[in-house]
Amino acid sequence: MSRLRYWKLSVDELRKAQYDPKKVLVWEIKCSKDDKGTHFGVFCYRNGTPWDYTSVHGIVFYYNMIKRDEVEKLAKFLKDKFGGEQAEKGERVFFKDSREIYLPKDIADLAVELEKTFEVSTEITVELENFSAPEQEQSNLPANKILPVPGK
Repeated sequence: MSRLRYWKLSVDELRKAQYDPKKVLVWEIKCSKDDKGTHFGVFCYRNGTPWDYTSVHGIVFYYNMIKRDEVEKLAKFLKDKFGGEQAEKGERVFFKDSREIYLPKDIADLAVELEKTFEVSTEITVELENFSAPEQEQSNLPANKILPVPGK
């Protein structure tokens, strides 16, 4: 079976979704602050996010052109919500062994909280593995937002 990425989903589209959360490989909430490229993203890889030659499990965020005080505010927000040991590498902040979420409602709720707390617009991506054609049809996810992921 293939991997499929649903991209540029709105909160409402994800709220309507129905899928087996065990099939989610990665989700990401991209948060845009302005039209100059100022943004951050919160994501979680089921199999862990690369850190040098190992994988770290838990919630992670990256940032671009975000002021340090805003990075610290976002880190506190995520740490309070998901726990984990905070570690930073470049423009990525990891919450090692934090609580992970994969249900569409939980991801959508987080996107809404990020919108309200940080005054951003959000766009959600969810990548699923072994997601059959019947599951795609029953998922309520928009077929026009599927990107097949090449590979196995």
